[in-house]
Amino acid sequence: MTSGYLLHSAGAGELVAELAALGPKTGANTGLWPGLTIYRFTAPVGPSWEEIQSLSLCVVAQGRKAVTVDGDKHVYDPFHYLVLASHLHFQAEILEASIGRPFLSFVLQIDPALVRQVSSDMLERRTTAFRSRQAEAQASPQACVSALDSDLLGVVLRFLRAVQADTDRRVLAPLYLQELVYRVLQREQYARLLALAAAQAASNPVSAVLEYVRGHLSEPLTVADMADLVNLSPSAFAHLFRDVTGRSPYQFLKEMRLDRSRELLVDGDLTVARISKDVGYASVSHFISEFRGRFGVTPRAYYDAHALHRDLAGMGNSSAGSRYPQL
Repeated sequence: MTSGYLLHSAGAGELVAELAALGPKTGANTGLWPGLTIYRFTAPVGPSWEEIQSLSLCVVAQGRKAVTVDGDKHVYDPFHYLVLASHLHFQAEILEASIGRPFLSFVLQIDPALVRQVSSDMLERRTTAFRSRQAEAQASPQACVSALDSDLLGVVLRFLRAVQADTDRRVLAPLYLQELVYRVLQREQYARLLALAAAQAASNPVSAVLEYVRGHLSEPLTVADMADLVNLSPSAFAHLFRDVTGRSPYQFLKEMRLDRSRELLVDGDLTVARISKDVGYASVSHFISEFRGRFGVTPRAYYDAHALHRDLAGMGNSSAGSRYPQL
């Protein structure tokens, strides 16, 4: 038995323990993180029709499950994970489950914009990926299964543990979510995940607006401005936007600005005043107040926490402590 297999088995045991604690009731357990659902079943469940609205990552910790899409059956277990396209109607069946060894899994909905963001940072692979995107979008299946290795299992565990602690949830969980997408993109799901994300964005006018907004965060933007981009009235656009995102355009725009400011803070190369301007805030004090309201810490405290985590994880170096933003 190889050391890699032993490490994978140990990690799988930890994942079982985490999901068993986080999913105490039979069926779906929600509320821990937006888009995250943890499932527990103590007996096999026959085929039933289900539907998802967003691109989703599905991981089984214990037991076995089958998903049938357009007549194609996909079986996955603790050694495999499944990626499903958005707005998908499919049949699901729990194949292995018992009281002594309950079926335990989770489904995590992934924002396609995050997929594109992470992929654009993978510079050595970006040209090839975008060159083949159109062909992949035409040929990509609506569901695909891949092997779950120890690296991906590790970041899954880190993410699940981070969402349970208040400060870690705000600071570390979004970073682990990015790493999770990165690990998936490194593997054979790379082109498939990009194609599914692109297809989801292309079919949704709200996604088109968000793509524009992401590149113009420093500019003043109104609901009327965003509605004009997709030829809708402001009221119709606001209604559609809330249906898709669960938030008003104003609230979502504010969250996008603050999320982008967090990324710039992690880079550590800009002052807080410059960051606030780059993400569309005219007042630095207003920016700091809203950042603290969203993430529970000031911009400086957020950077300190990230730098400490990076050093503890062995990713920093001896000069990391002097690379603070000029606050």
